[in-house]
Amino acid sequence: MALLEGKVAIVTGAGRGIGREEALLMARHGAKVVVNDLGGHFDGTGQSRSPAEEVVKEIRSAGGEAVANFESVTDFKAAKRIFECAIDNFGKLNILVNNAGILRDRMIFNMSEEDWDAVIAVHLKGSFNLSRHACAYWREQHKLGNLLNGRIIMTSSDSGLLGNAGQSNYGAAKAALAAMAIIIDREMARYGVTANAIAPVARTRMTVEGVPSSMFSGTEGKGFDPYSPANVAPVVAWLASDDAKDVHGEVFRSGLGGVWVLKGWSTVAMVAQKAVWDPVELGKRLKEELTRGITQKETLGGVIKSVLS
Repeated sequence: MALLEGKVAIVTGAGRGIGREEALLMARHGAKVVVNDLGGHFDGTGQSRSPAEEVVKEIRSAGGEAVANFESVTDFKAAKRIFECAIDNFGKLNILVNNAGILRDRMIFNMSEEDWDAVIAVHLKGSFNLSRHACAYWREQHKLGNLLNGRIIMTSSDSGLLGNAGQSNYGAAKAALAAMAIIIDREMARYGVTANAIAPVARTRMTVEGVPSSMFSGTEGKGFDPYSPANVAPVVAWLASDDAKDVHGEVFRSGLGGVWVLKGWSTVAMVAQKAVWDPVELGKRLKEELTRGITQKETLGGVIKSVLS
């Protein structure tokens, strides 16, 4: 039996990039998929039905089942219609992959209110909208004795977990999504639901736009492509399965042929005394501890180099 045989999934932003690969792989493993994509540009402007329709065509050509949906995740009522698309077409919902996103990079002193609101609306509010409808449904079904083993996979980012200049809007949303996965998991575990997050490392429209092109140079068409979005999809497919029923509130960094289990905001150093600190002395002690530490950036850079070498 395929890993996701009999499951029904919604994948938002599934017309291109990582979402497309997630939808295709889950369909290959037996899931019926609602391919949601507004079809806009990477900055959220514009609209087209072609990306979602092309993915659905590809899934059906391979013998799978899928339906296209073109609603915007940013609208609460439209998100309800995305959810209802799964129920109306396939009779239930088991899996929600919140992948839809846009990019509007600016340094904080140049960022407009519109740039901030647009990015937060797609990534953060959009993920809330779909999760809210799915969780209400799974809770209701659980009370009726229908255990659907609901799965939510949030899409976080290195920008949110590690920080990246020029992306205070995007990074803030992505950090929040990792936290949201942990919190939703704690709320929904009693109903047989798990919520986890991934932080992809891959070449997509947004990453190509957001980082120097040299980062991805020379990786295509030469055997294994470490930056292919296809490398992200396997951990998502597995997290969506019954085999991952005991995986709760975790954050995984995925890509480059590797998967890292991350733990955020862990204590790496501490200073203490049984008295109120003098700020001068406190500063001296903290600088000593910070000097001894290895930054996340240095650690991450070493890991990437070891994987690609």
